[in-house]
Order: sequence, then structure tokens, then C-alpha cells
Amino acid sequence: MRDRHRSADRAQARRDPRGRSRAGRPVRAAAAARIAVCVTSAAVMLTSGVGWFAYHWVNNGLITSSALDALRKGAPPKLDDSVNLLLIGLDSRKDMDGNDLPKEFVQQELHAGSSGIGGYNTNTLILMHIPADGGKVTAFSIPRDDYVEIAGGRGEHKIKEAYGIAKAEAEDKLTAQGIKGAELEHRGREAGREATLATVQQFLGVPIDHFAEVNLLGFYDIAKVVQPVQVCLKKPVRDRYSGADFPAGLQDLNARQALAFVRQRHGLTGGDLDRTHRQQAFISSVTHKLKSQGVWSDLGKLQGLFDVVKKDVVIDDRWNILDFARQAPNLTGGNAEFHTLPIAGFATRKGEDVNLVDPVKVRSLVQAMIGRQAPTPDEPSAPARSAAPADAASTTVDVRNASGIVGAAATESKSLTALGYRTGQVANAPASRTTTVVYGKGAEEAGRRIAASHGVSAVPGAAVPAGHVVVTLGVGFTTSAPPPPSPHPSGGDAKPAAPSPVPSDAFQGDAVKMGGVPCVD
Repeated sequence: MRDRHRSADRAQARRDPRGRSRAGRPVRAAAAARIAVCVTSAAVMLTSGVGWFAYHWVNNGLITSSALDALRKGAPPKLDDSVNLLLIGLDSRKDMDGNDLPKEFVQQELHAGSSGIGGYNTNTLILMHIPADGGKVTAFSIPRDDYVEIAGGRGEHKIKEAYGIAKAEAEDKLTAQGIKGAELEHRGREAGREATLATVQQFLGVPIDHFAEVNLLGFYDIAKVVQPVQVCLKKPVRDRYSGADFPAGLQDLNARQALAFVRQRHGLTGGDLDRTHRQQAFISSVTHKLKSQGVWSDLGKLQGLFDVVKKDVVIDDRWNILDFARQAPNLTGGNAEFHTLPIAGFATRKGEDVNLVDPVKVRSLVQAMIGRQAPTPDEPSAPARSAAPADAASTTVDVRNASGIVGAAATESKSLTALGYRTGQVANAPASRTTTVVYGKGAEEAGRRIAASHGVSAVPGAAVPAGHVVVTLGVGFTTSAPPPPSPHPSGGDAKPAAPSPVPSDAFQGDAVKMGGVPCVD
């Protein structure tokens, strides 16, 4: 396991700040950003009851983004007023304008090599589901090395790489237009956010309502404000890579030690996956401390946190913090639980170690946990039923089977015909792990709808005849078949079902419950 992660580090270290390969020291500071996202977003912004101060602060200097605007039109339907918040931890040794962080800070405080090392990987992706009725908060950590389809027709990559890939693409175009400096950095990052949000929404099959992003510097700043933080380890650890050197049991950590605690993966049985549990436990410990010390009702204590958050955190521009705070009263009250989404195994793809995943299983698991039921026939925006646009009868769909499942193409063709499309050719194709949707002239809308039902993006194809869409089914494809009738035929007023029971072993490791100081490996 250690060798596998060292190999992954070497591959990641060869990436420059725009996500491309270059020689360099292994990047080991990824986990720091994870905690920053969660502590700042999940603790500071979501739970403050100090209305006027929070409102005044939000409107004076908070960094906002419109990256979610591009996703809202094609997002899965919302069934109620619950909120899905994506927490993004950006592994970057750059400030908001693209300047290197101070060398002394990176080397001496983080022990993380040079300021010039490291790309724009999102090494933390956590979706938090906050129910409309103030019930239990459920959070899902997405392992950073999950090998998935990147939104925008970019093919399969590690999910953490969506940000850097899109940022590099955008910057190539912007540079050709003469854009440079801080503006180039800002617009490149916005493209990275859009790709990350679209990829996660596509992967999990649920709408993303809000997001918060923080970079590497954010964790250090916040850790300095809240230190010391108590954590608990089941056994002693010592790791020269992260600097972690702790005994078993309860202990108080300062900012530098906190970085080592959340960064360690060498010497842990599950490597990165075990480190994810460390991060979840640290979030629980921080929020527990802030609540127990009465920080949320003390303007003086809040001031230091808010000063850090508005400098290091980016949130979407439609997020009304005060309204949202009223929806999340249980976050620091202990009624919240973290799960790590499962992987199907390990493999090597494009020369890098990756986590293999089953997208259908992951989507089903997440949707069952948050109580999303099948949409009713009266909901035209539901993905499975919105696969056919108004002019479906003029669109011919050819289906090719690259999944290895006998009869898959014929079954899919029948499903699409039932939705109103014209039946095209049905054939086999060379094996592929990826489902693709390619459209010809005049069939863009149909291609987009069909692709959405498969959780992928449609792309134009010069070789595809006008009015045609070609669907190639890869391994693990989802079906365009309409869902079964809803047991609650309430039309447009459909409500989420109660969360379904899910076996504890369906996730990667044990759940981490908030409300105290959980003990982890």
C-alpha cells in the first residue's frame, strides 16, 4: 500500500500549477485544504446565529463565484428545500492571484517542498446534504483518486484533476487573447470550478445548490485561530513524510501538528482512504470545540474566524448565509455523519494509480441515503423522463454496445424508442469503460438530454449524420429506461422519500459521527 501511494505521489508531483507533467518533489499537502474547506464552510458559515454581524461580514469582502450558473439548467430536479453543499479543498501553493506562497511558509510550516510544486487538484470533495426539516446532516467524501468521466467531454481522469484540466484549457485560450496576470488566474480558476462542480453533479446524480472552496493557505490560517484542537488516535503513529509523530489517545494539537495529523497517509493501512477519516474526525473536533466554547454567540471570538474566512474562502454568489444557517442547526449539535464513498478496487490508468468506481452503485447509494425517490410522470425536468426533447420524433438514435453485456444495445434502443426517438442502427463495438454520446448537426438538444440520462456529456461529431445521435454503452452504463411509477403520484409536488436503510459496509470504512472527538487510526 505504501509503494502504491508513493507511486501516485510521484505522478502527481510531476504536474505543474496548471495540471501538466513536470519533475518535482512529491506533493503531500493535499489534506490540509480538505480540512480548511470543511472547518470554514461547515463550521463558520453554516452555524452562526449572529445575524447582523454575519450579514455585514458577507457583504464586505467575501470572495464569490458564479461557477454554478452553468450547471443549474441541466441539474437533476430538486424535490424540496434541502441543500446540497459541495466543499472543495484545492491543493495549490498559490494565493488568489496566482502568486507563489512564501517559501518559508511552505517549507518550514507545512514541510511540503517548494512553493512552485503542486497543481490545482481538488484533493477534497465532500458533499453535505442538509435536510429541509433540519434533520440529520449526511456528508459524503469522494476519494480524490476516483477514476471518473470528467464533464465537458474531457474523458476519464482522476476526479481531483477536473479543476486543473479545465483551468489549463481556459488559460490557453485566454492567453491567446492577451489575458495575463491576476485576471488570467481568476478566470482560469472559474473554469476549474465549473468543471469540478459539473463532474461531481454528474457523478453523484444530485443537484449541487452551493459550494465553498479553500486553498492550502486557508487551513493554516484557521488552525492558528482555533488551536489547540483535541484529537484521538487508536494507536501511536510516526511518519517522516508528513511529520506526524503522535501517541495513542487524546491529545491537543497546535496548527503545525494539525497539518501533520490531517496530511498523514504513509503508514496507514488504507492510505488516502484512512486519511479521509482523519479529516472527518478533525472537522468534528473543531466544530465541537467551537460550540462548547460558545464561539457562535460571541462576536469577539467570531471576528478572528471571519477575518480568515473572507480572505481564504470562495463561495457561490447565490448563497444567502443567514437563510442557510437556519437550515443547518444540527451541524454542530452532533446530528451529522460522514461517509466515505466506496471504490471497486485499484488499477493503473494512463500511467497513474487510480481508484476504480461503479458510478451506478455510487449514485444509487447517495440517493438512497438522502431520500431521493423516482420522479413522477408529471415532472418534465427529471433526467430519466426528460431524455426526449419535443422534436424527438425527428431524431434517430444509433446504439452501440461496448459494455460486454449481451443485448444491452437492443434494450437501450427500445428504451429510447419508447421515449419517442426514431430507432436507428443497433450494433456491437470494441470494449470501452466509458459511455459516450455523439450528435450530428441539428441533434444537439437530443444528444444533451440522452447524455444527461447516462451521467455523461454529449459532444458533436463530424462523422455523425445530421439528425442522428450515436450512443456507445460502456461498462457500468446507466439506462435511459423510464423509472417505475412512483408510489406517491403527487405530480409536481413530489416529496423526497424517507432515506433508505443502507448497510454500514456499503461505504469505505466506518462512518464518522460529529458531536465530539471521535477516535480514528
